[in-house]
Order: sequence, then C-alpha cells, then structure tokens
Amino acid sequence: MIWGCTSSYDELDSTPPNIIIIYADDAGWGDIGVYGSELIPTPHIDQLAADGIRFTSAYATAATCTPSRYSLLTGEYAFRNERAQILTGDAPLLIEPGSYTLPKMLRSAGYRTSVVGKWHLGLGEDNVDWNSQIKPGPLEVGFDESFLLPATNDRVPTVYVEGHYVVGLSDDDDPLRVSYSEQIGNLPTGHSHPELLHYPADNQHSGTIVNGISRIGWQDGGQSAWWDDEQMAFEFTERSQEFIERQKDDPFFLFLSMHEPHVPRWPHPQFVGKSDAGLRGDVIVELDWVVGQIVETLEELGIREETLVIFTSDNGPIFFDGYYEGSVETAGEHRPSGPFRGGKYHTLEGGTRMPFIASWPGAIKPGMVSDGIFSQVDLLATLADLTGIELPNEAGPDSQNLLPLLLGQTEQGREFVVQQGAELAIRKGNWKYIPNGEIASRAQHKHSMGPTALSTGQLDPIPYLFNLEDDIGETTNLADDHPGIMVELAELLEQIRNQPENRLLRLNSSNQ
Repeated sequence: MIWGCTSSYDELDSTPPNIIIIYADDAGWGDIGVYGSELIPTPHIDQLAADGIRFTSAYATAATCTPSRYSLLTGEYAFRNERAQILTGDAPLLIEPGSYTLPKMLRSAGYRTSVVGKWHLGLGEDNVDWNSQIKPGPLEVGFDESFLLPATNDRVPTVYVEGHYVVGLSDDDDPLRVSYSEQIGNLPTGHSHPELLHYPADNQHSGTIVNGISRIGWQDGGQSAWWDDEQMAFEFTERSQEFIERQKDDPFFLFLSMHEPHVPRWPHPQFVGKSDAGLRGDVIVELDWVVGQIVETLEELGIREETLVIFTSDNGPIFFDGYYEGSVETAGEHRPSGPFRGGKYHTLEGGTRMPFIASWPGAIKPGMVSDGIFSQVDLLATLADLTGIELPNEAGPDSQNLLPLLLGQTEQGREFVVQQGAELAIRKGNWKYIPNGEIASRAQHKHSMGPTALSTGQLDPIPYLFNLEDDIGETTNLADDHPGIMVELAELLEQIRNQPENRLLRLNSSNQ
C-alpha cells in the first residue's frame, strides 16, 4: 500500500494506517544508538529510524510522566489541569470520563483501540477497592481494551489491571489493600527487612517489598496477583502481539506504554550485562528488544507497510531516582541526555527534548532526519488529519496538525513550543526562555544528566535566555544581551499560560 506524498487527508490515495505508539519511560535522547549512544545497543530502534524519519526537535510536553501522558492523549497542555501532576498509585482517574481523547477520536474513525503497559493517569474514584470493579479508567476515555501497570513500577499496587479488574486475584480471604498514608499489614518493608533487598532504596521507596525490591507505599494481601518484574516486558509484549494478531484485518491503535528505563531497574536475566552502562543500560536493551518483537510481528502478519509505528519517550532521563542500584557508578561515559543539559524534572532541554521516530514504509521515505519542532501534544490533531476526522471545536486546544512534518513532506514545524518542568519555559525558533534561573540550577546536583554544568551552587533567580543554535547545552545566559527577545518570549509564554493556543483561530487564519 502506497500513500501519495501529500499534506491533506483528502488527497491521500488509500485508507489510513494502523497506528502504534511505543512510549518509553524516562528514556533520553542519548540513550538511543541512532541519537548517539555508544554504550547501549539499540539495533531495533535504530532500524526503525533507518526505515523512517528521525526528529531532532521533538518534545514531550513535560519533564515528568503523568503530565506528558495527559497531553499526548488529550491534546491539551497538562498545566491547564491542576491535577495533572505525578500521581500516587491510588489516585482517581485524571482524565474526565467522556472527554475527547486520541483513542476516542481514532475509535470514531473505525479503529479498535488498546492500551498496554504503564498508565499512571489514575483509576476509579476516591478510595478504590482493588478487589472489585475499578471504574472509571481507560475504557471510559476511549480505549476498547486495556492491560495496565496502574501507576509506576516503583509504586504499589504491584498488580496488573485488565479492563476493570485486577488480574489474578484468586482468594477472597486474602484481599488486596493499598495505603499511601501508613503501613498496613505485616509484610516486609525496605525499612524492616533490608537484607531481603536486591539493592537499597531511599526512604520514599522503602515501603512493601515485592520481588526483592521495596516500593513507594504499602500493600497487603492479593499476593496471587502480584507481578514479576523480570517478566514485565514479556507480559506487555505478549499482550500487544495478541491484540495485533486479533486485529490484523481491521484498523487498530495500540498505545504500548513501556516501563523502561524507569526505576526500579530489574531486567529479565537474558538482558543482564548486555550493555556497557549497568542495569539502566540493560533495561534499555530490553526495551529495544520489545520494539523489535512488535515490528517482527507486523512483518510476520504482512501488515508492516500498513502500520505507522512511532517511538518516543515521556520525559528526560535520570540516573538515581530512589534506588541505589549503581546507575551512576556503572554509567561510564554514557550521557543519556546527549548534548543537552538537564533530564527528568528539569525545564532544560534534556528534560523534554525526546527521541522521536516515525516509521511507515511506503509513506515515509527511509532514512529521513527532520529538525522541525514537533510536540507530543500535536499527535491528536495530526492523527485526526491522517484518519480523516474533523475535530470538535473544544477538542485538543493546544494540538497542531503537523501531518506534513510527520510524513517528512516539509521541515515546517511548530513556531514555538512550551516545556514544563518545575515551571514553564518556551522555545521559539532557536531561542529558549526560562523565567526563573533557579530552575536551571536543578541540573547542578551530582546526578546531573548534562555534559556540561554552570558554576556550582545556587543560581540567581533571574530569567534565562539561550540561543540553542549556538549553545545547545544552555550554558550562556543571553538575557541581558537581547532584552527585546526575552520580553517577546515572556509575553508569549504568559499569553499561552492564560489561555489555550486556540487551534480554531489558527485554523481560521490559515484558511483566509
């Protein structure tokens, strides 16, 4: 199946493709071979880039996971929803049931939709009973099927949820209970039984021990349903393959939301030692294997050319994030943020500038590289055009239709993009504005992701202006040298902060 190289759905000469988004967790630009990694082999992701287009100015909307996931699925910047922060494992559903979302849009276009893997967007309402129906969840915001890691792999409950129910609960006399306020039950914790741990953890991560790893929070009971960390990547892969095989003759959307390389890092034994960057590198090798398995399945079923595969990550990388598993000591010369400063939690480029690869044989020319600015918030409007859907007026207020950019037909991307760390920043063209210099100072701690650093100590709380064309590492503040540009970006950021970018106004102006 070959699509014409056009920029409008109306001009395309065939049916829309299947769509798979593979979403890594805490993977940075420099973690992927085709983006410069030398110590972590990622041949399958690299091949995906060789077969399609690799973006060098693509962004997650935020430097942490819940906000980025919210934006990807809703087409709205997460800062517009005050609840869109890093959620606890027992938080209620963040996205309002019935909201217009990416899966809901694709379902209206005739796709069957599935999410497999990490969710971290809340489940149910307050005080979830994990032993009965857990609702609302993904099925109430547009997915036909779901198989979830409810929050993160370092948080309780350490169980999978399929549809509305925990998978594998088998004993009514052993109900699953979860608490984030106080210890419940008598199960070992990282504090009480450190000798049971594969590696120690900080205070926050020293709750209930599961598979030799202590977690955030406490749980008791339901042990028949507890997951096996070593098998998690295999579980998500098999569930995804089953969905693809069932849907091979009809259009489908799969959101495969992986847990790697988020902490705790405990890969299957077949991947241990397969990188030269310790356990963190090994779980990225495991992630790469998953990508290879998905592509191989598409090829075996004869639907590779009918499927758009997107690989990206939710936020920038981090070495230490609660577990003392030697990630810093074993990293060697590996730089997970590549040429950028900062990483997870940071407003600097390393926090939100992501690896982003799109591969669709026959429609996207192989081996393309694009520096056009693209944000994950744009996937809603872009894929709407791809599938011939006209978005409702209220849908995706911050989402731009960048289909020609995604397909490699133009270098023209966003004019500007908002980045959310501890506060908001904005990039317009090659200029980057951070309102408060204290945000930049977050990269100065001993686990900084960047290849360079400013002077040690706390930076002055002043605005920062960087020219990314000349200073990709954000080391030289040009605010005093270009006050006009700084004021322009400050005013633009404030305008966006106070109201959506207004997709409808953009559409109206472009049609005049």
